Amino acid sequence: MTKLQEAFTGENTFIGFTVAGDPSIEKSVEYVVAMANAGADVVELGIPFSDPVADGPVIQAADLRAFAAGITTDKIFEMVATIRQQTDVPLVFLSYANKIFDYGYDRFYQRCEELDVSGTVIPDLPVEERDELVPIAQKHGVAVIPLVAPTSGERVAKIVSGSQGFIYLVSSLGVTGMRDNVANDLTTTIEKIKAVTDTPVAVGFGIHTPEQVKQMNQIADGAIVGSGIVKLIEEQPNNATDAITKYVQEMKGLAQVK
Repeated sequence: MTKLQEAFTGENTFIGFTVAGDPSIEKSVEYVVAMANAGADVVELGIPFSDPVADGPVIQAADLRAFAAGITTDKIFEMVATIRQQTDVPLVFLSYANKIFDYGYDRFYQRCEELDVSGTVIPDLPVEERDELVPIAQKHGVAVIPLVAPTSGERVAKIVSGSQGFIYLVSSLGVTGMRDNVANDLTTTIEKIKAVTDTPVAVGFGIHTPEQVKQMNQIADGAIVGSGIVKLIEEQPNNATDAITKYVQEMKGLAQVK
């Protein structure tokens, strides 16, 4: 069992997301550590990109703030090195394919291995193109986490074949962002996934309340929350630690929701 899979062995598994370098490298480190200390089972770090096609306006704005603060891929790895001095929480990068290609596949995944980054989520990497990247990631012990969408249909088995870490199940069509209603027809897709793999399934896109996290944990193995956390940073860019701590504790069921 990998470090990522071990993160799914408890109850109410929660994956928190933030954009690396938003609003600054120093604060980004602080907020990742705050999520870990508050009980996040996994932290997903977004690598800012100029054209994040899967992301809604909240995360797009965070990407721009990170760019304005001078973030680069090398600085993100330096940031992770600082995080690793304070927590061993499982870390996953969310990156668009061009960022990894530009950095160099082997160089990128070697740095992931050195800094104990467990996986990468690549929203714009179709299953037909992943063979050029997956063997390199696996050589360095890093999972390439597949995304399954509500429209994946008969492609589910192919998409999750050979999966490691966890499977990212997109809860609804469209881009990331907070939604009042999360699709309630995910069970069929989860059954299709479970029929062909034992890899844990985490549901993301739109989830932002403790009730939704609990609901996703009842039908899947975990829940991913991104825009809800990023919005807290947008509202209090340099003073969001307490708000993030409280929010994550609420998502984990460790604090009362007021």
